[in-house]
Amino acid sequence: MYGKVDFSLEPERFTTDLAAVTQLAPRYLPRRAELLANQDRVARIKAYTMLGDVVADAYAALMPKYGFRELVTMLELACDSGVEKVPAAPPELARFLEDMERVPSWLDMELIEEGARIDRNAAAHFSPLVVRGALVATFMNKYSALPMALTGTLSGKMAARRAKETSAFFATTVMPGALARHGAGFKAAAKVRLMHSMVRFNILRRSERWHIGIYGIPVPQVDQMPAGLISVFLLAQKVLAQGRTTFTRPERARVELSRYRCFLLGLPEDLLADTPQAIVDTLLTRHATLRQDFDSTCAALVTATMGADLSSDQSAGGRFNAWLERGFSKNFFLTHFMRGDRLAAARVGVEIELSDYVAAGIAALVVASNMAAYSVAARIPALREAADRSLVEKLTKQLARYGHAQFTTDADAYRPATAERTTGADRPAAGRGASEHTPKTVT
Repeated sequence: MYGKVDFSLEPERFTTDLAAVTQLAPRYLPRRAELLANQDRVARIKAYTMLGDVVADAYAALMPKYGFRELVTMLELACDSGVEKVPAAPPELARFLEDMERVPSWLDMELIEEGARIDRNAAAHFSPLVVRGALVATFMNKYSALPMALTGTLSGKMAARRAKETSAFFATTVMPGALARHGAGFKAAAKVRLMHSMVRFNILRRSERWHIGIYGIPVPQVDQMPAGLISVFLLAQKVLAQGRTTFTRPERARVELSRYRCFLLGLPEDLLADTPQAIVDTLLTRHATLRQDFDSTCAALVTATMGADLSSDQSAGGRFNAWLERGFSKNFFLTHFMRGDRLAAARVGVEIELSDYVAAGIAALVVASNMAAYSVAARIPALREAADRSLVEKLTKQLARYGHAQFTTDADAYRPATAERTTGADRPAAGRGASEHTPKTVT
């Protein structure tokens, strides 16, 4: 898998050149020199740009022997019943599960459950409306977007599947007990982790489009950070803006939930900061060292994702909800990743029309009112448990609508992607630092 990789390379995607255009948003550019001056943090980001997932990669590298379906089946059985129940389990599977079962010194499952309870409100009401916009944001940079194109996400059907699987994963992980050893979230994290390793294996072994000297390692550890840390990154920014340097207990609970979810997904612990300033600085350093470019592959991914049909409900109510979701997602993308610039959004393939603003406005009112009501109920002892049961019921129905998430990747389904390298003259203006917080989808 890694036999032809020269780990001494510094790939084109990684840069410490102060003159380079990077993924760091304009509002943070005055901090770039300061961020790059922290040599330890920069070295850490550089190292994880060239690192995959050691234990999951070793298991994924057994695909020529077992096939991808058998590897997934054995992992599922090991998650459900233990490795000892898997007939002739390969040692790589045992090491994979041992790594996930490892208990980090900072783990507090009571705090994790508290964080999940808090996050269920947003997961039930807010997250389903923003997943499309968040996914589009991940495709704004050719250096991190190419694996998605190579795995077939240029098709609308596959883009819809990835969107649903992303939503299903995060919804699953906030359910009661989900991240416990035999919880559904633990199992989902194991399957997502294996999927990333399978993508890595197939690209390194099969793709002529992938050049280590340009892109580094496919789906590197640093590209796992934004998806898992975006919510606590925004929370940490809020805390710092208020002049605080520590989290309150409810805030800490949300942070620990996010950190443990990332841990289960295989992120190294030294990327999982636990203070507001360190969380912000770590993710900004990743952005400050990731060169920015937007090419035709990025454009194709954006088009496929925005055009994907995420709803299977063709009733009048279903079509109305789909209209709300699409409008809200577009506006979320416009506001949070394009800084409100409609022309820049249009240049990267996201057209915002009057009907989208209307849909977003209606959806925002519904979301705000629902979340406010549940937030109030959570603070009233007599209503707290009933409100939480209601949220769990909503999430259960939501997961049923998403269907069975497979979290798999089949090399036979990979499609060639044609991405032309753009120059500074023909790269869309929005491509220059266009994404402020580019969350990397788990899929």
